Amino acid sequence: MKLISGNSNLDLSNLIAESIDITLSAVNIGRFADGEVRVEINDNMRGQDVFIIQSTSSPVNDNLMELLVMIDALKRASARRITAVIPYFGYARQDRKTMSRAPISAKLVANLLTSAGANRILTVDLHAGQIQGFFDIPVDTLIARPVLIDDIRNQINGEQLVFVSPDAGGTERARGFAKKFDTEIAVIDKRRPEPGASQVMHVVGDVKDRECLIVDDICDSAGTLCHAAQALLNNGATGVKAYITHGVLTPAADDRIFNSVLKEIVVTDTIKSARNMEIDKIRYVSIATLIGKAIMNIHNEKSVSTLLADDNWKA
Repeated sequence: MKLISGNSNLDLSNLIAESIDITLSAVNIGRFADGEVRVEINDNMRGQDVFIIQSTSSPVNDNLMELLVMIDALKRASARRITAVIPYFGYARQDRKTMSRAPISAKLVANLLTSAGANRILTVDLHAGQIQGFFDIPVDTLIARPVLIDDIRNQINGEQLVFVSPDAGGTERARGFAKKFDTEIAVIDKRRPEPGASQVMHVVGDVKDRECLIVDDICDSAGTLCHAAQALLNNGATGVKAYITHGVLTPAADDRIFNSVLKEIVVTDTIKSARNMEIDKIRYVSIATLIGKAIMNIHNEKSVSTLLADDNWKA
């Protein structure tokens, strides 16, 4: 078994390697003078079960190309099986045609990964579950909920909780959290006039005198979160926090979060923070142990779905 990493999130890769007591294999990733990706793998990969850890986060195209070139290098090095471990799967938000002459980029990326030579995909909280069907190879999708629930349990102090979905599409996610705490959910009714912009309409559900926890898979510009937090307070919530799997957090998000009524936003480390200074309201929790367990289960031909239970990922 071999574990290698691209440049997208070396901190997470090192934590994953540490969690399963395996050393990352040596790989040199550079650029030619014209910007082309250059990869040189220094370890013998013949007959090995290889896992490549690479989020396709910003710079998305560079990181995606690194991943494709590494897969090709491993295929030509006679690796027995190549699993692309993609904690954050980029281009997942374009999973269907929403207007005439629009692409389905998630399907395009699935084709690229398969054509490059990946035998299996391991990812976390796909933006849309149907993306699994875009692949003709096995796809294992982990959910970050057990890790986030563990953090919530350590943070709550007798508050009456209500889990909030920032849109109708995330209702099932909020319900999944609420079941673990035997509490209720609320939904933000909003419209999105353009990509990256949102306007909250009203809150569906009772949030009066409750501590609200917004749960979502992706936070990009944070417009949805900040509008939702204000709407919840306007409807009588005592406080608002957010739990997010993928912190894309573009530069516009920093000021919005800093000036928002959010008490805290908790994000997993599927995407490496790119900001120059930390914001007190943003806190990271690591998903490395969960991914490490999944890698070992795949290598040992064990079930990955058992890790979706509350505490199995820590066992």
